[in-house]
Amino acid sequence: MQDADYIFREELAKAGVDAELGQYFAALSNMRSVGVMGDHRTYGLAVVLRAVLTSDFMTAEAAEIPWPVLQTTMNRIINEVRGVNRVLYDITSKPPGTIELE
Repeated sequence: MQDADYIFREELAKAGVDAELGQYFAALSNMRSVGVMGDHRTYGLAVVLRAVLTSDFMTAEAAEIPWPVLQTTMNRIINEVRGVNRVLYDITSKPPGTIELE
């Protein structure tokens, strides 16, 4: 997970969008995912990306990360983090959700 989180943080910084974000991270979900890598089926892990805008951490809205940044992040995580074959972006606001994934 540290590798996925590092990749997400690196891509946000490269795009220059990290400074405006209240909090951002990659988290491992408890979901397994069927996928295809090369000519083979895989049964891998799903990573959830989360980035929010907030002024008080009592409320938060999902940040609108540019699509090319999310796409590059997804490609890097799937290609560089062993065992991951799906990347999701969480757009849940707080409330009803929390900022962290628990």
